[in-house]
Amino acid sequence: MVTLKQLAKELNVSISTVSKALNNSEEIGEDTVRRVKELAELYNYKPNKVALSLKSNKTKTIGVIIPNILNRFLAKVLFGIEREANKNGYNIITCISNESLEKEKESLQLLANGSVDGFILSVAAETQIKNEIEHFKKTISQGLPIVMFDRVAHDVLCDKVIVDDFDATYDATKSLILEKRKKIAFISNINDLSVGKLRERGYNKVILENSHLEPLVLKITKKDDHQKKIKSFFKKNKGIDAVIAADTSSGIISINTAINLGLKVPKDISIIGFASKSDSNHTIPKLTTIRQHAKEIGENAAQLLISRMHFATKNDDIKTKIIKTTLVKNKSTL
Repeated sequence: MVTLKQLAKELNVSISTVSKALNNSEEIGEDTVRRVKELAELYNYKPNKVALSLKSNKTKTIGVIIPNILNRFLAKVLFGIEREANKNGYNIITCISNESLEKEKESLQLLANGSVDGFILSVAAETQIKNEIEHFKKTISQGLPIVMFDRVAHDVLCDKVIVDDFDATYDATKSLILEKRKKIAFISNINDLSVGKLRERGYNKVILENSHLEPLVLKITKKDDHQKKIKSFFKKNKGIDAVIAADTSSGIISINTAINLGLKVPKDISIIGFASKSDSNHTIPKLTTIRQHAKEIGENAAQLLISRMHFATKNDDIKTKIIKTTLVKNKSTL
């Protein structure tokens, strides 16, 4: 691989001149810049990133840790992070925690050895259940900023990007009351996650505000057969005329279950779920969704981290960015 020294020797200029020309320095004349770039392109010259990072003490790389790569929402957030990082001259290294606290710790340790300048992450389910946060605090104390998104640890002093989970569910439940629904259920398979708890609270607040309504909550665990559980719930609570699903699969299964039980959607029952446009396309009728704008979440997380790394602002300037969800009406509601 050709080096700066070799380029300089062939052009009969200094190494400094070559470096400045490649970085479009105003100190170097246009003709010299053109000659340097043409030769660099001819030899397919690529700067030594390791040497550059040692010199600047910056890797221009962001570590991203997500709990589940198969989750469509998280994959779209990752897309948004990568696009924004690339726009600002950063690369990303992605690790998957697979919802494991230990894997999350290992990923932080692995990349905190000088491989990255900071982290963007969504907290693993096991971490939230056990409420362990010391590994995050340790990483930040080492001078590596963290931005958390979606699932966050509220006791960790770092920038965060979240959606309005409480308000979104509250507003969606109220929209069902406007449809004159009288037996509104809440179904969730993300009960242990911070976002799941916030969504349930939003639902419960509406129920409390309307004395004629009673709470109907189904919490599904990983070990459960989701379809059987939801079908049994419908049969046990006859007359359910609306469902708020805290997650995509619960919304889709609820539509299929209602139809299999002979209910007409949305004439007999309305169903709303947290899901994307592509998810709603897989249901008949199309699911009315609470859209979270995953790519926007990723872009904002990357912007916050890059700003934090550039300006090294103090911790008393910690920001929480709230991305507003959108209730997208489709054919599963009136």
